[in-house]
Amino acid sequence: MSAKTVSNISAVLHKVDDMRLEEWPMPPSPQHNDVHYWKHGSIGNFILDEPIILGHETCAEVVGVGPGVTGFKVGDRVCTEPAVPCRICSTCKEGFYNLCTNISCHATPPHSGTLTQYFIHPADYTFKVPDNMSDEEGAMIEPLTVAVYACRRAQVTVGKTVLITGAGPIGLFNIMVAKALGADQVIVTDINEKRLKLAQSVGADHTVLITKDTEETKLVKEITETLGQMPDITIECSGAPSSTRLALLATRQGGTALLVGHGPQNVSLPIADAAIREVNILGSFRYRNCFPLSISLVSSGKVDLKPLISHRFTFEQTLDAFNTAFKGEGVKIMIRVDPNV
Repeated sequence: MSAKTVSNISAVLHKVDDMRLEEWPMPPSPQHNDVHYWKHGSIGNFILDEPIILGHETCAEVVGVGPGVTGFKVGDRVCTEPAVPCRICSTCKEGFYNLCTNISCHATPPHSGTLTQYFIHPADYTFKVPDNMSDEEGAMIEPLTVAVYACRRAQVTVGKTVLITGAGPIGLFNIMVAKALGADQVIVTDINEKRLKLAQSVGADHTVLITKDTEETKLVKEITETLGQMPDITIECSGAPSSTRLALLATRQGGTALLVGHGPQNVSLPIADAAIREVNILGSFRYRNCFPLSISLVSSGKVDLKPLISHRFTFEQTLDAFNTAFKGEGVKIMIRVDPNV
């Protein structure tokens, strides 16, 4: 396949508010030793200083297989785990590869993403999409896996009561996964009534609308009375400081508050209250070893992703798709990249 004869139109971000569809070179043959090293582990330090291709939630068709790769063939449909670790540092070797400081991730500067007609990806971070799953479901495996990892890390199991703060896309995925893993009751908070209705439609047992006048103590009381107890587990998905505070205050003594949402760097938190009640405060960053379970949950029918698809766009409409997402008008927005067009 020659880069001179094959088009590789890509969605390229040059700078803030400057995204263009343009021709990019075909990706080179895989060179697994040519690893780009991160200097910092914080996402806030990954700064765009040169154009990159966007996109990291992906379902694709295999058009070529590298030397030594087994288990894949041309024509296979696959989804890709976008963050690939170095595999050789102590963090990777201890099993915490999602925390590798030498990781490279699609659409995270300086690394390009997958909103392009052709890209390469390591086979060990590539997973086949079963025949009973659509391309759109395959593309949603990545954000679903954020929720699978969160629920696993928080130890959501049969009989647990779970509070989810924030009914955005990640909050909705967490509702679905928590119920699939056997949670007895799931209660969700948000400031948007429309989102709470969607939360109920995908499995939430209870919802609580938060207003500017809602007091913390009254909110904790409402959650407790609705569930009949304080939640065993809280999964914070909004990043809002008020929701992070609520996660610590509302979780029962000895329970777990898991922070998925990424908000401001410094937040005032009721640490003393959480400490004397032995609330376990956990962080959650991306995922590790969860893609197979995510695929299984969807292919088995335990999780139905279809209701979350709100918009569909062609590749040429990529800017419209991003504007729709920016305005908060959609849940999961699909962009179809067709190399034959």
